[in-house]
Amino acid sequence: MELFLDTANIDEVRQGARMGVVTGVTTNPSLAAKEGIGRLEAYRRSVEEIAGIIDGPISVEVISTDVEGMITEGRDIATWIPNPWVKLPSTQAGIEAMSVLTSHDIRVNQTLCFSVNQALLGARAGATAVSPFVGRLDDIGQQGMDLVEDIVQVYRTHNIRTKVLAASIRHAHHCVMAAKAGAHIATVPFSVLMQMVKHPLTDAGQSRFSQDWRKASS
Repeated sequence: MELFLDTANIDEVRQGARMGVVTGVTTNPSLAAKEGIGRLEAYRRSVEEIAGIIDGPISVEVISTDVEGMITEGRDIATWIPNPWVKLPSTQAGIEAMSVLTSHDIRVNQTLCFSVNQALLGARAGATAVSPFVGRLDDIGQQGMDLVEDIVQVYRTHNIRTKVLAASIRHAHHCVMAAKAGAHIATVPFSVLMQMVKHPLTDAGQSRFSQDWRKASS
């Protein structure tokens, strides 16, 4: 399972890249706003900087809610960087825009997916990846990871090549669950990436090794 960073923070992208485990980045308007990015020109510069750090796919979300607006934005985003995935929502307009953009070989990440039906429609529309939102389903009392498992199973049954990208990841165990479910990718906040590194026994063992070496060297 590949790991993407879900962020618009350049420092976080740099740190993730130095670890050598991050192969892509997902962004959205909320993440951009969190970094104080409020204009399209600034967003583009940020995405270009991220693409200069990470060679893999960079997902960039459209702002428009109508078909023509999404298509226009998607075509523009596709020119920004070498490996863009245009993020389009799992709405009727989004599916229609996906069909148009993918017919012109523009890669699409279908976002805000909350059902297998939406994932099937996105796959038929040519989406490169579909992003089931695990945490948001958990928030309303559903088992978000069940959706990931169901989409993976259906895609395998029908030999669908669209990748399953587990999104809205809230904690490190979500990553374990996504990997077990067969997700191709999990996109995680930087804080969750740091959680994945940590284990108290690793820290205790490292401390013990250092103490024993100092004693032996004294």
